[in-house]
Amino acid sequence: MEDIFDKIIHGEIPSYKVYDDEDVFAFLDISQATPGHTLVVPKADVKDIFAYDDELAKKILTKLPIIARAVKASNPKIIGINILSNNGVAAGQSVPHSHWHIIPRYENDGLDLPGAVDHSNQYDEKRYKAIAKSISEQF
Repeated sequence: MEDIFDKIIHGEIPSYKVYDDEDVFAFLDISQATPGHTLVVPKADVKDIFAYDDELAKKILTKLPIIARAVKASNPKIIGINILSNNGVAAGQSVPHSHWHIIPRYENDGLDLPGAVDHSNQYDEKRYKAIAKSISEQF
């Protein structure tokens, strides 16, 4: 079933395109969390990061630094960039098509993104080791 990103990729819905090749389409996010907020979308119909195979990952993820450098170079006031992808409804994914946000950061932009929360006081060495072991056993 075609989603909004498929329609943007196929030109059925207008967008502000910033990059386009055989595998990737990048365009300005309509929300513009900060000026230059760009979405990087695989042209392949893939729901989230869990559906990537190695080949798709190479095609998509190698483009992120290229597009991020272009976004940063577009405005001398950009002092950093967040790159994030929400995967699954519980993580805030609003469109069931994989996409990556490139969000420029400016001095005093007031944007508060996840990751600034520190829960380290709730963990001890035993808990860290158990979590690390559980993840590393999956490879």
